[in-house]
Amino acid sequence: MTRILAAADIGSNTAHLLVAGTDGELVMRIDNYNEWIPLGEVVSRQGSIPKEIVQQLVMAVKEFKRMANSKQAERLYVFATEGMRMARNHDQVLQKIQAETGVRVEVISPHREAELSLRGVLLDTRNLGADMLFEVGGGSLQIGRIRKNVLEEKESLPLGTGRIIAESGLRNPCPDWAYKAAENYIQDTLERSTIEGTPQMAVVSGGVGRGLWRAIHPDGEKVLSIEEIDYMAWAAARLPVDRIMARFNVKQRRAGTLLPGALVYRALMNRFGVKEMAISEFGIREGAILEMANAKGASSK
Repeated sequence: MTRILAAADIGSNTAHLLVAGTDGELVMRIDNYNEWIPLGEVVSRQGSIPKEIVQQLVMAVKEFKRMANSKQAERLYVFATEGMRMARNHDQVLQKIQAETGVRVEVISPHREAELSLRGVLLDTRNLGADMLFEVGGGSLQIGRIRKNVLEEKESLPLGTGRIIAESGLRNPCPDWAYKAAENYIQDTLERSTIEGTPQMAVVSGGVGRGLWRAIHPDGEKVLSIEEIDYMAWAAARLPVDRIMARFNVKQRRAGTLLPGALVYRALMNRFGVKEMAISEFGIREGAILEMANAKGASSK
């Protein structure tokens, strides 16, 4: 029996709603809404969420609620990830959102974030035999080792695109010193990883990875090679934002994530000896929809 459910994540680059129909095994998208809110970069620089961003979040959640109601969704589950987790004032922000919208936002752990992402990713990668999951956001990187479609190991590192920009001064076009600072920050942070081994197949989830994929593969081919990631890092470093937008047919905000995204995914591929990565069109929101449909923890908000 198909049910209509809604899930929204307040991530470190965007706040994004999905309204979907599901039978508990498949997910059919009905409506999407997203707003660019760069929590990862802002909080990395300031340590807390400023008033103007708080108001933007309130308005976004109000729109999530309106859209979910308009599509007759029986549940709306709103959750937040690293950008909210690392903000000093996140408790006050969540209280304000609930007071003004009636919606309670759950701040989920990095491990739960990875588990929901894998659940969504498996919708279109189940048969690839992937044994590693990468997800780069605006505030953090999730790495998971997969065995028989279950996460055996998982970890979170502070390697989101917003954090990389804040730590290194990365910009477009990018001076050599900022490019090198970003590479050094990424390498130093990846050295904290405790997950070892050489995967046979890595699968990528999340908006940063999908942004790279759409920019490099407008034909829709689902696999990115390390040579293509190298090219993106080279091109995005030397071009201004308007040229990146024109060349890769991306919006301004997404154009700014292509360089840090390419640098961190290239470092991941080199660390784990991966030559190609499969891109999933699904992820954390679809995972949350499936969890709600199977009544395992995600409750009506």
